[in-house]
Amino acid sequence: MNKTVLVVGSGPIIIGQAAEFDYAGAQACKSLREEGYRVVLINSNPATIMTDTEMADRIYIEPITPEIVEKIIIKEKPFGILGTLGGQTGLNLTSELNNLGILEKYKVEILGTDINSIETAEDRDKFRSFLMDINQPAPPSIAVNNLDDAKKAAKKIGFPVVIRPAYTLGGTGGGIAQNEDELLDIANHGISLSRVGQVLVEKSLVGWKEVEYEVMRDNAGNVITICNMENLDPMGVHTGDSIVVAPSQTLNDKEYQMLRTASLDIISKLEIKGGCNVQLALKPSKIVKDKIGNDFAEDPDYYVIEVNPRVSRSSALASKATGYPIARIASKIAIGKNLDEITNPVTGKTFSVFEPALDYCVVKIPRWPFDKFPDADRSLGTQMKATGEVMGIERSFEAALLKSIRSLENDKPDLLSYPDNENSNIPMDDRLWDVANRIRNGSNAILETERTFIDFWFTNAIQKIINAEKNIRDNELSKEMILSAKSLGFSDSYIAKLKNLQEIDIREFRKENKIIPTYKMVDTCAAEFEAITTYFYSTYEQENEAIPIQGKKAIVLGSGPIRIGQGIEFDYCSVHASRSLLADGIKSILINSNPETVSTDFDTSSRLYFEPLDSESVLDIIENEYDGDSLTKTMVQFGGQTAINMSQILGEYNMPILGSSAHVINSASERGSFEDISKKAGVLQPSGSATKNLDEALLIASKVGYPVMVRPSYVLGGRAMEIVHSEKELNRYFTRAQNFVPGQTILVDQYISGIEIEIDAVCDGDEVLIPGIMQHVERAGVHSGDSTAVYPAYDLSQKEKNEIIEATKKLGKTLGIKGLMNIQFIVKRSKKSFFDNNIHNDNHEESKLYVIEVNPRSSRTIPFISKVTGIPMIKLAVEVMYGKKLADLNFGTGLVEEKKLFAVKSPVFSMSKLSGVDTYLGPEMKSTGEVMGIDDNLPDAMKKAMIASGLEVDENTNFLLSIADRDKEDSLDFIKKLKSNGNKIYATEGTFNFLKSKGFDAIKVNKILSQSPTVIDLINQGKVGAVLNTVTGNRTAIQDGYHIRRKATEFSIPCYTSIDTAYATIMNTSKKSLNVSTFDDYLN
Repeated sequence: MNKTVLVVGSGPIIIGQAAEFDYAGAQACKSLREEGYRVVLINSNPATIMTDTEMADRIYIEPITPEIVEKIIIKEKPFGILGTLGGQTGLNLTSELNNLGILEKYKVEILGTDINSIETAEDRDKFRSFLMDINQPAPPSIAVNNLDDAKKAAKKIGFPVVIRPAYTLGGTGGGIAQNEDELLDIANHGISLSRVGQVLVEKSLVGWKEVEYEVMRDNAGNVITICNMENLDPMGVHTGDSIVVAPSQTLNDKEYQMLRTASLDIISKLEIKGGCNVQLALKPSKIVKDKIGNDFAEDPDYYVIEVNPRVSRSSALASKATGYPIARIASKIAIGKNLDEITNPVTGKTFSVFEPALDYCVVKIPRWPFDKFPDADRSLGTQMKATGEVMGIERSFEAALLKSIRSLENDKPDLLSYPDNENSNIPMDDRLWDVANRIRNGSNAILETERTFIDFWFTNAIQKIINAEKNIRDNELSKEMILSAKSLGFSDSYIAKLKNLQEIDIREFRKENKIIPTYKMVDTCAAEFEAITTYFYSTYEQENEAIPIQGKKAIVLGSGPIRIGQGIEFDYCSVHASRSLLADGIKSILINSNPETVSTDFDTSSRLYFEPLDSESVLDIIENEYDGDSLTKTMVQFGGQTAINMSQILGEYNMPILGSSAHVINSASERGSFEDISKKAGVLQPSGSATKNLDEALLIASKVGYPVMVRPSYVLGGRAMEIVHSEKELNRYFTRAQNFVPGQTILVDQYISGIEIEIDAVCDGDEVLIPGIMQHVERAGVHSGDSTAVYPAYDLSQKEKNEIIEATKKLGKTLGIKGLMNIQFIVKRSKKSFFDNNIHNDNHEESKLYVIEVNPRSSRTIPFISKVTGIPMIKLAVEVMYGKKLADLNFGTGLVEEKKLFAVKSPVFSMSKLSGVDTYLGPEMKSTGEVMGIDDNLPDAMKKAMIASGLEVDENTNFLLSIADRDKEDSLDFIKKLKSNGNKIYATEGTFNFLKSKGFDAIKVNKILSQSPTVIDLINQGKVGAVLNTVTGNRTAIQDGYHIRRKATEFSIPCYTSIDTAYATIMNTSKKSLNVSTFDDYLN
């Protein structure tokens, strides 16, 4: 009997499709293999646990396209395909394979929910007819395929209207239109992004409550509700951008049952097999109705908004909020099992046909990237903008809310922080702080509900917190006061601010008075059955359910919410650290606050604390695990900058750290001490200095010479980092930096243009092991997270490699690193590097090696380099932290021999979701995820990476070129290659004249404000398929280029701001079919 199943992953992390699908996919693979199935997986994302070789029987890290999947089907002969766990990517691919007849041709059945049900739920028109057939109310709406029909539809329904594209993700291309101009703009964009060129024009229900039900149905038709969730934000804000509360707080029993019945009715009639998310709109409260001036008497009590016939973002939240493993159980249903045959892994005894009960409250708050993009449009609407989320669990809504706020790591750790968007009456990312601030200044819960349409129950809860603030301010510190503040969720630092004290004062007062947190278990059944799960949340009650674990144990700090600069790679590292500990017989304790990840799965560690990663939580947990013998040691190297920042606090409290000490970590991060270490190690650094004031900065810059690289000293993801070309720009930078990183030391360094090299290494204090050298395609100046990285380095001489190995060894030893380190080097030489000649560079031209930075922790390239070299970096780092020597660990020391393959890590951006953001690449990181291309030659590996990241071009692609003066000579090789490939070239005036002077023909187009055809007309008319626009330091030119770049992004046209990247994408434009192999086949 054929037991091979093809599982489709979700590809790179983008806004609207984050780590929740790594979690779902990893669960699915595990679940299917438990049942004896042979699992074949395709996913293009190297940064996930899901693409680890042990997760499936055969793993393909290849682009997720119908052509490639067809080749995999021919090779692996699966009997079924599971596409409902790979987000919108998996769903769209399954639909495409079905429509192309590929599934029928090779007799592959769709497992779980069938294609008709998927299409009924996804196609806006079919879904509306389906709801009418089963007597479920849908908001008045009309599906259209062109702008004329959109105008007619809006006229009929009446403004404002909501526009929802079919088959897109995270509300991409949608929005709310108040008038015809807005309608045409949004509908045009939406139609161009929809896979089927269709949008729905729908009555706006702004102000109504939004409620979600996560439901499950099996093959026998058994249906259950796993969790009902309520959005704190009313309709009009995408649920991925809403603050979500579980279980719902403001519904009465009649409303709860009415919506539950509707959800179960829909999932039954749709014949869903597995998990499904139903979103509904419920009539608003009387306060809101009165304010809107409409009692909605003509409308039904609720409307059905949409159904996701797949595992979704909400499923991950519902799984973690209830402890019910939705993806695991949905996978078993997909292969024919029923709920009453699947045991509940949480209790180990009961079956899965039960509805979880919650004796606590859960609050999810999204994490937005606006700290990275201060110029972005921060208003929230029907198109999702958040990159990640956090979850807080507590006994009351207020305490869960404050715990979530502490987890966000957005420089607003409590409600005292000031909102950035004051007096905005449209929903913004910092609306919570705005509501709190207004209530503090004389508004009240009723007025805030009238202003925001947020239900009075929630605004009243915020008012309760503000009243408690006043009580803390006005009264003497006492045991009663602290206890009452703690049970409302106030952190020590929140109380300290209100009392003008230090956080440590409150901590000590609390401990003297024996006010310490207790920990409760999340067990799915409100303690009705005995549970074997091991995940806990803190609260201030009597009984502590988390008794210290006995025996050898260690704490692993997770990385908190997914955000730009700190993505899923660090979750990958935390999971591997936990697994390595368990494999060595050491119990692992994980702390994290992110509901969408594998690290917060109940079976990843021996014990999980679902808590904020701040000093109070971490110290409390270390103390809770104290067994009278010794304090538990903590691992800080795997949770990105979050955990590294914690290392300094643990150092102050003399808490034991495994691996590199707090002092070593500080020496690598602190500029002065790192300079001394580089000197001692004999490694060159770009000249420059650190300063806090502008005059000194101007002096340093004139001494080292422009351009200079400026950045704050403690940063992650290149936040507030820039290359500055003149005094004027340096002035401007300093004024802005004062707002983003007040009081921080700013580093001003000579900018060196050269080949950027990246190294991850394990160091045992004496020796280092380097799995491979990665070379960046883009020259220095583009953030390493945004550059295209190639393994092995394709253009270094043996001498240069030896220098890099030597420098890595000296830096590791001089710093005293024990565990992981990540180093960025620049190789400076006059000859540029070329990819075209796949021959390695053995020219003996003199080059100089500079070190840019050393990060004493895991990095975002660890999953990539561990996979492509087969070196288990995290496992080795854990062994070294426990005192083992590299020489005894079977992988040798120095540089590992290069594999006979090429692997390319290419960044993926979510710019189309963030209006107002400039897409040009520089030292500040902007990408949300990554993909990998792998093959036995560089052009094909590069081509696969470009296909997977959506940047593929061929010889029929028309290019628009607008190149800065200082890059023109540099662009000649690229232009020659374009010409020999046969691509048509359009160019703006300066570039056109340059091309003409060099004997190349092109079509001239006008700048934005001149007569048509302008560059914008060209993009609007679909005449160009790719744009190369390099940036000058001059702000007005940046502005002009900005409109070109934004327009290209909005139409999903590849837009390059680096000649190097553009060159890489046209290396191989041939139509020949690509090789498709499993990951293991490439490695061996």
